[in-house]
Amino acid sequence: MTDIDADAELEGAIAEAEQASRELFDRVLEVELTDGASLAARLAARPAEARTIEAELRRKNAQFVGPSGLLTEKLRLIPKVSKDRRRELGQRANGLKQAIEERFNAALALLARAEREAELTGPAIDPTLPGRGVRKGRLHPLTRTMHEVLDVFVALGFDVEEAPEIDLAAHNFDMLGFPPDHPATDMQDSFFVQRDPDVVLRTHTTTVQVHQMRTRKPPLAVVCPGAVYRRDDDATHSPMFAQIDGFAVDEGLTLAHLKGVLTAFVQRLFGDEVPTRLRPSYFPFVEPGAELDMGCVFCKPWQPGNEERTRACRVCKSTGWMEILGCGMIHPVVFERCGVDASRYTGFAFGMGIDRISMLRHGIGNIRLIYENDARFLGSL
Repeated sequence: MTDIDADAELEGAIAEAEQASRELFDRVLEVELTDGASLAARLAARPAEARTIEAELRRKNAQFVGPSGLLTEKLRLIPKVSKDRRRELGQRANGLKQAIEERFNAALALLARAEREAELTGPAIDPTLPGRGVRKGRLHPLTRTMHEVLDVFVALGFDVEEAPEIDLAAHNFDMLGFPPDHPATDMQDSFFVQRDPDVVLRTHTTTVQVHQMRTRKPPLAVVCPGAVYRRDDDATHSPMFAQIDGFAVDEGLTLAHLKGVLTAFVQRLFGDEVPTRLRPSYFPFVEPGAELDMGCVFCKPWQPGNEERTRACRVCKSTGWMEILGCGMIHPVVFERCGVDASRYTGFAFGMGIDRISMLRHGIGNIRLIYENDARFLGSL
């Protein structure tokens, strides 16, 4: 672009802005900037119009002096303007830009005064009218489910305790019998806070076993609720989720006691008719280990005549069973590392995701819905 082209383009933009700015904000207000009375009268009749007028004033101002406005863009041509006209055109453009901003501020002030005047001269407020009711909030579905689960275990004789969410990796892995090469101990599977000593965001609330067995003597019956953190993120997994772990330690505890406690838990939470079963599984900190399955609460296969419904059920994949939690007898290695005499005491442990329990109770198909905090969705539960 030549100096002559730059001169002409900048001068044209200044002329266009000068002509438009004379009545730029008056047209939006539909009154002169000195005539606040008629604007107040209009706003008294149509109070909501004030927001529309303000938005239009801001749009018009940005059209000329905003970051991408006409004058702002053309002022970038100043280095290309001929030297003999650079000072003249620069002063005209900057002066015009300042004048537009002043008129914009005056228009906003007039609008504010007119809006206030409209409030003062408009219809009086009737203080005898009934007030608007305050909508009562309620607990999040996860919190409600957690309280319901804890109520069941407290009724069964368990204490409710807490454990730190940021803990030594030794408490989270080593003392619970995880082998050194277990995938969960890798950086890509857990959130490490620091190294030497290794500190992690706990991956499960099972760490409560370590803290409780090292500070208290058996007999013990403890449940621990709280947040846990793992590097998972899909429709059924979240990098942060709520979990409850429980365990009991005493002389003579067996797998039968574990089955009895968990069956009582499921039936109190979901109904006396819901069946349960233990299915062999593996967890580093229990031996033997198992998964507890419960009858599918969606197709209800235990009810006569539901065979076809069960065959078509996508939730339980036509099996009639849903996995609900992991459990087992506490491994002797865990007792040894926590200072409990494994030759005298036995114990059982279990852990469950509160998210999963809540999804089953409320029929939620995607775990993200629980954490997105959409008031419309949460209010429907």
